[in-house]
Amino acid sequence: MKFPNSVILFLIITLTACKKEQKQSSLAPYQGNEIYSIIFTGTKVGELKSHISQDSIFIDYDYKNNGRGPTIKETIVLNDEGFPINWNIKGNSTFGNPVDEHYNLNNLKAMWTDATGTDSTMVDSPMWYINQSGSPYSTILTARSLLKAPNYSLEILPAGTLKLTEMESLNISNDSTNVQVTSYALSGADTNPSYFILDDEQRLFAFINPRFIIVREGFESEEKKLRALSEKYSKDRFEKLQETYAHNYNKNVRITNVHIFNPTTLSLSNLSSVVVQNDRIISIDSPTETKDNEVIIDGNNGSLIAGMYDMHAHTGVEEALVNILAGVTSFRDMGNDNDVLTELMTKIDSGTIAGPSIHRLGFIEGKSPYSANIGIIVSNKTEALAAVDKYHDMGYYGIKLYNSMNGDWAPAIVKHAHNYGMFVCGHVPAFSNADDMLKAGFNEMTHINQTMLGWVLEPEEDTRTLLRLTALKRLPSVDLNSDKVQETMALFIKNKTAMDPTLAIHEALLLARNGKIWPGTKDIIDHMPPSVQRSLKVAMADISNPEDDIAYREAFTKIIETLKMMKDKGIFIVPGTDLGGSFFYHRELELYEQLGYSPAELLKLASYDMAKYLDDENLGSIEEGNLADFFLVPGDPTKDIKAIKTISLVSKGGTFYYPTEIYPEFGIKPFTEKPEINE
Repeated sequence: MKFPNSVILFLIITLTACKKEQKQSSLAPYQGNEIYSIIFTGTKVGELKSHISQDSIFIDYDYKNNGRGPTIKETIVLNDEGFPINWNIKGNSTFGNPVDEHYNLNNLKAMWTDATGTDSTMVDSPMWYINQSGSPYSTILTARSLLKAPNYSLEILPAGTLKLTEMESLNISNDSTNVQVTSYALSGADTNPSYFILDDEQRLFAFINPRFIIVREGFESEEKKLRALSEKYSKDRFEKLQETYAHNYNKNVRITNVHIFNPTTLSLSNLSSVVVQNDRIISIDSPTETKDNEVIIDGNNGSLIAGMYDMHAHTGVEEALVNILAGVTSFRDMGNDNDVLTELMTKIDSGTIAGPSIHRLGFIEGKSPYSANIGIIVSNKTEALAAVDKYHDMGYYGIKLYNSMNGDWAPAIVKHAHNYGMFVCGHVPAFSNADDMLKAGFNEMTHINQTMLGWVLEPEEDTRTLLRLTALKRLPSVDLNSDKVQETMALFIKNKTAMDPTLAIHEALLLARNGKIWPGTKDIIDHMPPSVQRSLKVAMADISNPEDDIAYREAFTKIIETLKMMKDKGIFIVPGTDLGGSFFYHRELELYEQLGYSPAELLKLASYDMAKYLDDENLGSIEEGNLADFFLVPGDPTKDIKAIKTISLVSKGGTFYYPTEIYPEFGIKPFTEKPEINE
């Protein structure tokens, strides 16, 4: 059939017009494969791999550090403008919770399913969805959209606003290649910004974090420099917050109309006023007494409590200030990157940034495929003893042993440390049990599960893996009156060994369920940023069948019963979180009420008792001559321990902080009003 020339011309024009209207994929310049190494303090622990084909990105994300880590596969499909229209995420989270997350945009209806359930909304135009369980790779995709957006800012789903901030231009090189890159901060999704680096083609070069980095293959040698860059950005942020919100008055400060908690009588005083000069409490007077040239802060009949101690911290700059705002003015650091911690302590001590006073434990880990990559990693007993020497010479007050350590080395290590007068605590090394560590001379056992696993595991079972968590399903069968349990209790008592149970993290592991608010966060969740709220409605462990659900709940009940028995037998309980402290420290104390502590006893335990335990002079109580570490709450925490969740003022060594001023910087809605201040 022969078409008229006019028809042929019409078809050509139509097809050409259609071709012109078809937009190029936003991923056209990025087709092919990318590989990134995941590195924790110098050790490669996994990889992030991406394959881009047309409008689709296929991602494999897998790493294992300290015997645990996520395994995730993602498929993301973008529209021509670079926004997601289909997103599937499958795998498991760090502690084994199954991941099956989906997002879809169809005719401007956005629908998503994550661990908290299913939701949807109509949108005016495509938006970025902030995933719950995916890899960090989507950061680069989001960044490309933000770089085109007004003020580098976009509203996001399920809620909130993302903001991109350019940090600096850099030149990074390996043995054969120089790369021009730019670093950025991404804020709005969490309480703190995340930091990443793009090359000049807007390809992801690195995702950087003070604890680990994800870097383009071939540039692994730059890991330490890149991690230091992230540390610098975080410290710069917190130095600015300190400049803005730390109040250092040039005259005496008097807090009037306050009840002072007395840890020796477990009671509140009559109304008084407390005067601070520099870093010390110099006077306790009548409630309304004032003198010339004073800053007057109205305590409004509230309660003044000595600063508290989180005894199981892994200090980071991003947690330091929020702990101060929560009344936690002292930390015991249980293991860290030693150089990073030293620098952080220097900045805190100089007042450059806010943070608790820190007591350091030297972390010693055995070398294995399951090693926790911090502190000092050793391959034999001789190296372990040398690590004790090094920590002693560096001024650490004690050491902590970890999972991959050979338990047979423990007696010699403990003896060597004790000869220096150093404190010793730790996990139970794999293929050993708590009784062995108690006999070796541990001063304190770390985590209640580490002790209780000795009652349910077989000798050949490996606790360097997630078994140290999943085996807790066996705890309901434990008879606390059995000979095995009572032998362990007797060793605690005989050796005067303390217990650091980290009860709040066990509550999260055993009682958190997908779609349900974590039990320990019900009082605070509505104050948190949207993404944080979402994260507090996700299970940590794999609790995918009814039998496990029951077993884990009963395991937590057994843990409570065990700790109550320990307390009743006189075993000393040490409050710490391993969850970053702050709000979780409040929950840690709240849970201890189930062990038989009164609220007043908990205030004493958290402050006065811990100061004595660590030999801290001039701390732990509000007295003339003591350091001015204390916090103010409107209510009476001797009657209700939850009152410590509404802090209106904190003094750390005479520097005053008002949480109501600072919480919005973290996207947190304040819990109470700022006190009235007359300067």
